[in-house]
Amino acid sequence: MISVAIDGPAGAGKSTIARTAAMELDFIYVDTGALYRAVGLACIERGIQTEETAEVINVLDEISIELVFVKGEQRVLLDGKDVSDEIRTEKASMTASLVSRIPQVRSFLLELQRSFSKTNNVIMDGRDIGTVVLPDAQVKIFLTASPEARAKRRTLQLQEKGEKPDYNTILEDIKKRDYNDSHREIAPLKPAKDSVIIDTTQMSLQQSIEAVKDTIKRRIK
Repeated sequence: MISVAIDGPAGAGKSTIARTAAMELDFIYVDTGALYRAVGLACIERGIQTEETAEVINVLDEISIELVFVKGEQRVLLDGKDVSDEIRTEKASMTASLVSRIPQVRSFLLELQRSFSKTNNVIMDGRDIGTVVLPDAQVKIFLTASPEARAKRRTLQLQEKGEKPDYNTILEDIKKRDYNDSHREIAPLKPAKDSVIIDTTQMSLQQSIEAVKDTIKRRIK
């Protein structure tokens, strides 16, 4: 089996790029960030603050999280309910970043993530795939872009949904999440030593997808 690990900061387009590359290369796409978002959503629904570490850990014994694939598309089930849309809010995103710093949360999700790579050719994206989850992946990519470029892209995405986002608020949220992800004690966000760094600041979405696909093809050969 071939494993591709794609890491990078929030808003770098990892999910969209990895999903498209997987489809075009006939791989299974696994969005690990969705798993952390599901844990975050479970905490939000229960009114649990992420500072209450013991409460977050207790939630892990109460919930079940599954990834299922419907017509090739990944869907996330929390306690049997499809929450693929609910986990995409800004609040769920920030909560995911906070709960991901808790070692017990990472351990809870680790084996689930690794299980997919044992039986499938996978493209998996997240924050620590190449460094922790799949350290032996044949291909490792660190996908990044400037905070300003990522904030602009996120603003446009929300505008296309009919929302009225504030660019400056989104930019500050991205910078805050970058700091949280790169400074956590457990599995901080950083490129794996043998990863290929792709900066998409000046790239279009299609150019970014092609750059990732080309890197995968070269490394596999």
